[in-house]
Amino acid sequence: MAVEPVGLKFLATEEKGEVSALYARPRGARALLVLGHGAGTNMRHRFMQDLSDALNNVGLATFRFNYPYSEKGGGMDGEKVRLATVRAAIATAMKQARGLPVFAGGHSMSGRMVSMAFAQDPIDGLKGIVFFAFPLHAGKPNTERAEHLKDVPVPMLFLSGQRDKMADLNLLEPVVKKLKHATLHVVDTADHGFRVLKRRNTDEPVMEELARVAGQWTGRC
Repeated sequence: MAVEPVGLKFLATEEKGEVSALYARPRGARALLVLGHGAGTNMRHRFMQDLSDALNNVGLATFRFNYPYSEKGGGMDGEKVRLATVRAAIATAMKQARGLPVFAGGHSMSGRMVSMAFAQDPIDGLKGIVFFAFPLHAGKPNTERAEHLKDVPVPMLFLSGQRDKMADLNLLEPVVKKLKHATLHVVDTADHGFRVLKRRNTDEPVMEELARVAGQWTGRC
């Protein structure tokens, strides 16, 4: 059963002002996941809604949020603003958590912003990071975007599609293997947006798979 989210606002940065968030807490929630969207979407995108619903169904509360650019339109905010927004979103979510352990991450760009923010300055109380399609490379395949991950001391979960063109598994697998407390779950036939093929080797819906693995992992942390 879908959980009706509570809408709220928080200050992203002094310059950019407030942005919106959606907090959905199922009855008996075991943890809270701060869930950022991908670069070209927003917190109300169908992918984000479906993922939030699936996570709620396995006992994870979710805190979705916008960045200033996805709230008000215009070009993408600079990295400094996105990092500040992530930190502000996590701080706001922690105030809503009421004792729940707090994790953070998101789809593509947002997962990377969370890990970069943590690598630069650890976030007190954050239990771990969940990457839904970590964007390892944008153009020519390389691992430069993963360099900061060695400075992240909390557990990390990478959920990555077998067909993700932004995360070649031949590169991602060695990266994750070298990290302490990191886990990789490969989603059969999925691409970067977790679209799957009919020849998938399981009947489990992809959103249910993502939620199940995230729920089990957060329960072990």
